Amino acid sequence: MKKGMESVFSLMGQVPYDSFGKSHYICAKDKHKNKFMKEGDKRENIRPGLRVKIVLKEDQKSGKLTEGIVKDLLTNSSIHPHGIKVRLESGEVGRVKEIVK
Repeated sequence: MKKGMESVFSLMGQVPYDSFGKSHYICAKDKHKNKFMKEGDKRENIRPGLRVKIVLKEDQKSGKLTEGIVKDLLTNSSIHPHGIKVRLESGEVGRVKEIVK
């Protein structure tokens, strides 16, 4: 664990962090006020016609992002710690990592 992360780690209820200190999972008690949550993790932020960057299943290890326009939302829950799963107009399926402004 990184030095200085102890207090954040205990606040989040033993949530694992990546090398940048970002939360990979949302603690149930903090899921609506999690300061590490990204906008691509919330279904309310994603809609058809929106330009986004997603990570495809085969690109998860490399982290390569694919840009496109959302056709369908595939995740039913209101939040997902790894990003909302979408189908792009090109037919590619992946999890939203960024919303292109």
